[in-house]
Amino acid sequence: MSEQSKSSQDPDHTPRVVIVGAGIAGVQTAVALREQGWRGAITLFGDEPHQPYDRPPLSKAVLLGKAEGAAFDVDFASLGIELHIGRPVTALRPEAHLVETAEGQVRYDHAVLATGAEPLALPGSAGLPHVHLLRTLDDAERLRPVLAARHEIVVVGAGWIGAEFATAAREAGCAVTVVEAADRPLAGALPAEVAAHMAGWYAGSGARLRTGARVAAVEAGTVLLADGTALPADAVVVGIGARPATGWLAGSGVALSPDDGSVLADDRLRTSAPDVHAVGDCASFPSARYGRRLLIHHWDNALQGPRTVAGNITGGPAEGVVYDPVPYFWSEQFGRFVQYAGHHDRADELVWRGDPESAAWSVIWLRKETGPAEGRPDRGRLVALLAVGRPRDLAQGRKLIERGAVLDRARAADASVPLKAAAL
Repeated sequence: MSEQSKSSQDPDHTPRVVIVGAGIAGVQTAVALREQGWRGAITLFGDEPHQPYDRPPLSKAVLLGKAEGAAFDVDFASLGIELHIGRPVTALRPEAHLVETAEGQVRYDHAVLATGAEPLALPGSAGLPHVHLLRTLDDAERLRPVLAARHEIVVVGAGWIGAEFATAAREAGCAVTVVEAADRPLAGALPAEVAAHMAGWYAGSGARLRTGARVAAVEAGTVLLADGTALPADAVVVGIGARPATGWLAGSGVALSPDDGSVLADDRLRTSAPDVHAVGDCASFPSARYGRRLLIHHWDNALQGPRTVAGNITGGPAEGVVYDPVPYFWSEQFGRFVQYAGHHDRADELVWRGDPESAAWSVIWLRKETGPAEGRPDRGRLVALLAVGRPRDLAQGRKLIERGAVLDRARAADASVPLKAAAL
């Protein structure tokens, strides 16, 4: 029996949640619904032909051949979750409470958009067999023999994914050149005074980093830069960012951001369409904590958001469950464990904890206030923290951010003082 006929002929009209996207956000939403007492049907659609899997291992264990996959340890059948892999949802019809697939329409009472993000392609590289992205399991499988052959690789983009891939490629014994159009790595995430100390990590690992370098063209075996430099490249890996995968929502009436294409969810992760929620990389949401809308392309957001969505679907508090997390992510690169919590703006004050040329150091950001009272130490609310090899700083800092703690600047700058002891 097809899904369409099942949905339309259920004599008891079983309430149904349809989840579009079988990455971590979609899978965790399905699991959270059962944990929070949803007794109706749950239908989970995934584009890829693989069992749902986690993405972080793709740039590490899977890429290096240390693991065959990263499938979630979820027994979908025992949880009563109808899983459809290799079945993309092509359209959403909120007025009829339907989603459309190639195999027919499926009714829903609640829909959850969890389609994630799509990596940005390098202009002019379409169809070139030696140009790779790294987002899916198939991408990692195609790149694994490239690393095993110890090819000469050019990585375009010195962001988080570029650094992680360069780390894995160097571990595999490849010659690696990373080209970045900005004047420093992680230009979109960290200020120059912090990123400057991370640029040396590349050379320390044996990778070459070229900043202020724009790609003019990619040819067979060569990457041409705008300054005329020709870089030999058996393979090119592109890591220049990602965009919410929301193109399929065209014509649905679901409001999207004109800037980044994200679903404009509210603070309860509800969209502009009735009974439609959005979670993970495809959705932005207003944060009261930071006074702005956030779009977070990181694993922890895709893990935490589903609990809010499930709570609002299953009928938690009458006013709904508000989603306002302290953003968090981590990255393993060049032998270092890098963690970040919170969100900072350019106007926030940066305070160092430790020597950035050492193996372990942190940076915190304090929100500037109108000014200290006479005779009292200058102070500000902790809003973000970057920790390199200092997990205790991260753990304590994340809790301080959650409670809106104000720190004594002098004590916070003393790396020998536990961060929690700097709270006023």
